[in-house]
Amino acid sequence: MDAKEIRKLVALMKEMSLAEIEIETSGQRIRLRMDTSATHLPTAPSTHGVQRPALPEHVVDNTAIGTIIRSPMVGVFYRSSSPTADPYVQIGDSVKKDQTLCIIEAMKLMNEIESELEGKVVEIYPDNGTAVEYGTPLFRIEPQ
Repeated sequence: MDAKEIRKLVALMKEMSLAEIEIETSGQRIRLRMDTSATHLPTAPSTHGVQRPALPEHVVDNTAIGTIIRSPMVGVFYRSSSPTADPYVQIGDSVKKDQTLCIIEAMKLMNEIESELEGKVVEIYPDNGTAVEYGTPLFRIEPQ
């Protein structure tokens, strides 16, 4: 199962307010589970009609030039491979297509997020170690 299919499953989970989904196809099995215990992530509405307030949207300057790289999944954003390692990219760095920009940890798996284009990193939105959702802005890349 590729990342695109996983993104579709995550979107389906949000749309249907599912906490967990398990799929088995062609001998492969995948289980996705939303962490609803974390207070910093919004949760699906409960059966009692009580709903947590939505988190504020990330402030993104849509008038700025460049492409926003968004999170393809729910997880924890890390700028480097370990706490003592240098960040993959800094503001002002030139990046190539398919170059690793960060890691998102989801379900104890470290997922490398790669640049979709060549350009210069002009903004990095989340702080290191911050929980991100599907679609959260991560970087703004200005084409070169």
